[in-house]
Amino acid sequence: MSAAVNGTKHARYEDELALELDGAIEITDVPASPNTRLASGVLLALAVVVTALNLRPSVTSVAPLLGEMRAALGVSSVWAGILTTLPVLCFSAAGATAPLLSKRLGLGRTVTLALLALAVGLAVRPFGDGGLMLGATLLASSGVALANVLIPVVIKSSFPARVGLMTGIYTSALQAGGAFGAAVTPAVEHSVGGWRPSLAIWAALALAALLLWVPAARRHRADWAATAAQTTKRRSLLRNPLAWTVTVYMGSQSFLAYVMMGWLPQIFIDNGMDKTSAGVMSGVMSLIGVPIALLLSPLAARSTHQSLWNVGLGVLGVSGTIGLLIAPMAAPVLWSTMIGIGLSAFSLALTIIALRARNAEDTAQLSGMAQGFGYLFASTGPFLFGLLHDVSGNWHVPFVLFFSVYAVQLTAGWFAGRNRYV
Repeated sequence: MSAAVNGTKHARYEDELALELDGAIEITDVPASPNTRLASGVLLALAVVVTALNLRPSVTSVAPLLGEMRAALGVSSVWAGILTTLPVLCFSAAGATAPLLSKRLGLGRTVTLALLALAVGLAVRPFGDGGLMLGATLLASSGVALANVLIPVVIKSSFPARVGLMTGIYTSALQAGGAFGAAVTPAVEHSVGGWRPSLAIWAALALAALLLWVPAARRHRADWAATAAQTTKRRSLLRNPLAWTVTVYMGSQSFLAYVMMGWLPQIFIDNGMDKTSAGVMSGVMSLIGVPIALLLSPLAARSTHQSLWNVGLGVLGVSGTIGLLIAPMAAPVLWSTMIGIGLSAFSLALTIIALRARNAEDTAQLSGMAQGFGYLFASTGPFLFGLLHDVSGNWHVPFVLFFSVYAVQLTAGWFAGRNRYV
């Protein structure tokens, strides 16, 4: 019955409006004008994009300045480890809290709260001692984590006929934001007066997202509330095999991504590459995901099954990793590009979360579960990879773990990509 109702809504959406970007969830008896709906949809799409740009710089902006920060604050390597681990742990915790907060406060208000926490955390974080920085990082990361879970819900609810397109745009902006955070922060350090202001500037981007989100959410609040009222009693997905398959896929690809983001430069450096060039290779790996996500998500969403897309990306990633392991200096740009294409499975994972759920409520539940457990697993990746390197004294042993997790990703991706619903 639910599928039939949704199918009817989508048909009316296509037939009556024929708009590329429509922010409406349902057609009312007295619909707004097409121009009004188009403007509303464009505003929401813009708010989603700017929000996505904010979801990685809070993490990636820290790494290039970590040495200076430790020296200035007089903190230990343990402190640095906690600082870099906090965001991923917050991503995991948000999996359980985001759906509950959204149900209690409403989707729009919860994302507003997330952006406010992010802006305040980023503004306060650089201007204090080590303890204040950890606390502000926790606040900012909590905001990021909530938005991570809920933006796919916004896309599912407000762009039901354009899930693939909007997910591609969202993930492209997210990955671009991460690359900009790593590149821009150290580049502007001297011009703005040191590492503290260079970290604080990202609060301005969070504020911009907040200023766009508030009016966009206000226009869609009634639609989101109506959709929430129509949903059935909240159900747990913990006993749903498909939900666990999607979770394993999300977790395994995130595990691999965090390993490569953390260790790829060092692997090249250990093989004779200078630090600047190694950083460029890391940037190549990250930036290649932007056009891939923009093109791939809509194509995958239009396919009956996404299994072949999942496996195809994985095979390219495995091939690039083998090249990196066997002959890292033979074609570093090629290896970095292929690895980056493989890591673009992140965009497919988010697309699949939306496609495997029938409605916004199930999307919130599945997104929370997949990202909650998935990021918890992913948080162990860089630590285990580095530990195996330290114990073995080479890169071959940690790559045994890496390829084992890749095998899990390929298997889970095949089954998660089949056309079913949780």
